[in-house]
Parts: sequence; C-alpha cells; structure tokens
Amino acid sequence: MDQNEDGPILVFLGPTLRLPEAQRILDAVYLQPVSQGDIILAAHAFRPKAMVLIDGLFEDRPAVRHKEILWALSQGIVMIGAASMGALRAAELHPFGMIGVGLIYRWYRRWPLTAEDAVAVQCGPAELGFAALTEALVDLQRSFKALFRHGLISEGEMDAGIAAARRLNFRERSIRRVVAAAQWLPEKSTLLRGHLVAQKKADALLALRLAPVLSKYKPASSSYTVTNTFLRDLEAGSIDINLIRNY
Repeated sequence: MDQNEDGPILVFLGPTLRLPEAQRILDAVYLQPVSQGDIILAAHAFRPKAMVLIDGLFEDRPAVRHKEILWALSQGIVMIGAASMGALRAAELHPFGMIGVGLIYRWYRRWPLTAEDAVAVQCGPAELGFAALTEALVDLQRSFKALFRHGLISEGEMDAGIAAARRLNFRERSIRRVVAAAQWLPEKSTLLRGHLVAQKKADALLALRLAPVLSKYKPASSSYTVTNTFLRDLEAGSIDINLIRNY
C-alpha cells in the first residue's frame, strides 16, 4: 500500500504532555498511549500518513511490538518516536526507517543498554488524562546536574540524588521520596521541584513541531514478512490477524 498523503497524523500520547498543550502545537488525531495491536488498529481506522509514538503502556497491557512498527513502515506510514516509549522504539528501529527525535532518542541510540525504566512513570487512569504521578529518571538526572551546574547543590548532593533516583522503582520516584532517599533536607524538595528539567516534555513538543515536515518523508521500501510467531502473538492479544492480511 502507498502512503496516504491526505491521511491524518496520529499521536499516541499520555503522561509526557498534557493534551491541550499538544493540540496547540499540532493538529492531529490524538490517541491513548500505544500498546500491542494499537498501531494496526489505528492504521485501519484512520489510514494515516504518519504516526508519532510518544507514550506507551507496558504493565496492564503488552507493550507495542517492534513487528507492528515494521509492518506500518512497510505500508508507507511514516513512524516517528520521541520522549518515552517512542524514543525507545525509534532507537531500536532507526536502521529500518523509524525516525527518532530529541535528546532522549539520541541518548538511547548512543547507549543501547540504558535501562528502559529511565523514561517510565506511574500515571493516573485514562479518565484523568494519564496524568503523571511520579518523575522520570531521565528528567531527575538532568535536574540534579542542572542544580549542580548552577551552584545550587554540591557535587556530593548531585551524586546522592542521582543514585537515590536510580535505586527507586519508577512507581516510587516522586520528588519527596527521591529527596528522602538521597538524605537531603526536606526543604530541598522545593528546590528540586522549582528546577525540574522536563526533558521528556521538551522532546515530545519538538516531535510535534517537526511532525508535519517529517511526515512528508516516505519510508524506504522494505521487504516485510509476517511470521506465524507474530500472528500468534497478535491472536494471544485478541487482535484480529485479518487486519494485517487485508490491509
């Protein structure tokens, strides 16, 4: 299938960026964080020219499969990733044509073994817009380094803060818990909160700004084979495999 030049841009968005702010940047179809099967279902529903992957689910639902993204690329759909799950998948699949945007994407490309939970956060339910309830490790690390560069904390405090954030599970990485785990004084919470570097949000905004231009770059044609293993995986996730066969 050729790329649908008149199709919309789809954006899979969750806790990284609030929907109203995203809508001010890019006129697109906004969907919930991506998970297994969503790319295939969205392709059939909207016939898009491009998809922007920012946030994804991975706990109560299986994470989006690499094969789904490769399938979409083979259909001529431009696949763009940034900020969170999108940055991970773009770093893994850039040799196959997925486009990555932002510092976090470049970080994962440069250090492939970096922990995936560095971008993970605990978030609220869909009814509350998947609001983030904790902070991402990547944002905390950049925040501690920024505080040190500006002379607001010592090098020892910076190292203690980063180490504490790394030790905590992503579900527990609130500013209050990180400060306590680093053995900082409680009032340091205000300092950290006031200088928090929202790198994930910055990367997401950049991807949205670039999406209209990037969506014009048709993916290079590639041979794509739908394997029986992939089809069985989709069936296990209650995804209609005829969607792939009939696209």
